Amino acid sequence: MPLLLSPSTTAGNGPLSIELAGITPDRLAELSTVSIARIAIVADGRTCPLGDLFAIEGGAADGRILCDGDFSHVHRLGAGMQRGEIVVQGNIGRHAGEAMAGGTLSVEGDAGEWLAADMTGGEVLVRGNAGDHVAAALPGSETGVRGGLIAINGDVGCLAAARMRRGVLGIGGSCGEAAAFEMRAGTVLVAGRVGRRSGMGMRRGSLIALSEMPEVPPTFSRGAAWSPTILPLLAGRLARAGFQATAGLPADAFGGIWQQWHGDLLAGGRGEIFHRLGR
Repeated sequence: MPLLLSPSTTAGNGPLSIELAGITPDRLAELSTVSIARIAIVADGRTCPLGDLFAIEGGAADGRILCDGDFSHVHRLGAGMQRGEIVVQGNIGRHAGEAMAGGTLSVEGDAGEWLAADMTGGEVLVRGNAGDHVAAALPGSETGVRGGLIAINGDVGCLAAARMRRGVLGIGGSCGEAAAFEMRAGTVLVAGRVGRRSGMGMRRGSLIALSEMPEVPPTFSRGAAWSPTILPLLAGRLARAGFQATAGLPADAFGGIWQQWHGDLLAGGRGEIFHRLGR
């Protein structure tokens, strides 16, 4: 049986903010249910035992944690996770999956800001929407995501994949302004509308607009029109992770001719934006 966490307070009667950094399967695997309940966490700036705020059942010996209920006020869940699986059957707050190095984080609802910030490995799947700074660099960090895969079936906010260094981000809906801002490397695929100013400051990496031509910054130059063979492989990898935007597409959805743009020319011009011609 996985470790089951559920809020023991009703909405409006509990803390406004709960930090669960360190509550990961790899760190709890050898602890008993009683020992897990005694772990100190921070709620509204004060420390308290985990068991004071959550009903706890089972254990994490099988490497799994199941979060049942409203976790929208719970932050940093899965931060620093090395291995294992966390499933959230609802919404989750800010900084979920921050600095993850391995394992899987699945969110059935929506996620807050800074999802998977500074992530280095593992997989994150969000079936709903996510806030600003998805897969971005934390304040003070030179680079953001440096590995792993993040798949979001809904919309995301601004500055997605800012300063990404490596990894894959799939956005099933639309994204806000300045996606791939100062991107170092990596791949971002957007199935919906791409917000303005996306790609500004790109050094390397790829921004792929699946459904419509984005607003290409004036500091990008038109490149070749061709058919990249890597795109079907990228779609397959995202689909296997539960990314719905590519899972239902026909085999030739990534075929045809794609227009490539090179930029940002003010940052070396080695990044690229792709959009399919005729859409």
